[in-house]
Amino acid sequence: MAETSFDLIVVGGGPGGYVAAIRAAQLGMKTALVEREQLGGICLNWGCIPTKALLRSSEINHLLHHLEDFGFSAKDVSFDAGKVVARSRTVAKQLSNGVAYLLRKNKVTVFDGHGHLAGRGRLAITKDSNAIAELSSEHIVLATGARARSLPGLEPDGERVWTYKEAMVPPAIPKSLLVVGSGAIGIEFASFYRDMGAEVTVVEVLDRVLPVEDEEISAFARKSFEKQGIEIHTGASVSAVEQIGDSVTARIAADGKTLETNVERVVLAVGIVGNVEDIGLENTGVVVERTHVVVDEWLRTGEPGIYAIGDLVGPPWLAHKASHEGVICVEHIAGVNDVHPLDVRNIPACTYCRPQVASVGLTEKAARDAGFEVRVGHFPFIGNGKAIALGEPEGMVKTVFDSKTGELLGAHMIGAEVTELIQGYTIAKTLETTEAELIRTIFPHPTLSETMHEAVLDAYGRAIHF
Repeated sequence: MAETSFDLIVVGGGPGGYVAAIRAAQLGMKTALVEREQLGGICLNWGCIPTKALLRSSEINHLLHHLEDFGFSAKDVSFDAGKVVARSRTVAKQLSNGVAYLLRKNKVTVFDGHGHLAGRGRLAITKDSNAIAELSSEHIVLATGARARSLPGLEPDGERVWTYKEAMVPPAIPKSLLVVGSGAIGIEFASFYRDMGAEVTVVEVLDRVLPVEDEEISAFARKSFEKQGIEIHTGASVSAVEQIGDSVTARIAADGKTLETNVERVVLAVGIVGNVEDIGLENTGVVVERTHVVVDEWLRTGEPGIYAIGDLVGPPWLAHKASHEGVICVEHIAGVNDVHPLDVRNIPACTYCRPQVASVGLTEKAARDAGFEVRVGHFPFIGNGKAIALGEPEGMVKTVFDSKTGELLGAHMIGAEVTELIQGYTIAKTLETTEAELIRTIFPHPTLSETMHEAVLDAYGRAIHF
């Protein structure tokens, strides 16, 4: 008979849940994790990881069609969509198996089933409608994640209108595609399919693409995407769709006008909703607002002993934010002395389109709106030797400082490998670094990271190469 009494129970095995469970086990807590589908959650199986594998393939396809720029030539360059998809699924499976190993290594008891709160300190587990266990614990962490939002009249059918799941496993690359939504998910799919040869149209209801990014970065990104041949409509919405045969005709409303576009497939990327249903919240003090659970700075809900982390508790919807919340939540439960609440201003965001986009902290507008007097620096990739040598001169780095204290308020980047570079600014913000330390820091040459140094120097009128 499996053990049913635990110090901590985690419901959901995504990047928030499995990290919380492992950290709890490290702290000496007898821990159980309940997962109804695949360990690693959406991120590892249907999100962050497999999409990066797909984007790597599309990057290679793009480079293969520009071999002459590097002195090479090749004939009959082609790809097999089935093999591209199969590789991404293999990568996801490998990492899911890795999570299972880590949980075993840390002696976390894993239950395969659906968890449902069954009263104070109790969790019932079912599998295929059959009861398999009832667990007890003083502390239950909900990490049930979220799912794709749909729009009235544009509900996904899995065939012509896709969510991210169908978009990741296409039987073939469609000749044309409409992406509804230009946040990170929408733009990554737009970038992937365009580099794989599809004609891509993007519709965004707000006034710019990547609307949570700094306005200058959004404008730069739009120009780059349009230069690649992506058609973009902002301040627009899809008013109606009609499925005819194996294609979709969509009516796009923008600027008081309506235009029609005919595409083979539509990808919905209009946000997510929290998985709050059927987990037993009804008779508890847990508060749900707009499909997300309300928590305090220690991830406690309104019900004693019940906590929530990750996408379930709202934006930013990022795997690394969920993991960090899991650690904070568990360490606070365990009474760790130096645990600190999450500061969302220090959470980096990355979009793996071409060119990549990354940021941390306040945009220039947000900083000014918050009352800061700011100093702003810029540096273009075209002024960087490594970027030119790589054949990647398209990009920019922007920094925002408090002009009174020198505090780094925000950093915003677009260009090759900026998703790898942003951690430098994230560390600087976490350490509460000012411009003085950043200016004195020696950056290696030749590297893309030199653009980061120059963008700091520029904010203070000291840029060397610009």
